[in-house]
Amino acid sequence: MAQQQKDLLSRLADAGEDAIQRLSKAPGGKNVLDAMNTTRDRLDELQKRVRGLDTLEKRVAKLEKRLDALSKPKPAARPKRAARKPPAPKKP
Repeated sequence: MAQQQKDLLSRLADAGEDAIQRLSKAPGGKNVLDAMNTTRDRLDELQKRVRGLDTLEKRVAKLEKRLDALSKPKPAARPKRAARKPPAPKKP
């Protein structure tokens, strides 16, 4: 089965190469191939940019959490009371 699948993939690859060669020989075919190659390059560049967005999204999420923590109202701090002094001894 693996040999049969390999043969099928080989045949498909050969057919694709033949189609590209015929397309390049057709009138205007060079323009089509150039457009295809340009599109491939643009897609590669776009894919690299999109990968970079993941790291940016993580950074933004982290910053949002920090901002939420900072913007929460903190409970009012009670002023510390001075310790009570023991009553002064009575003088006779």
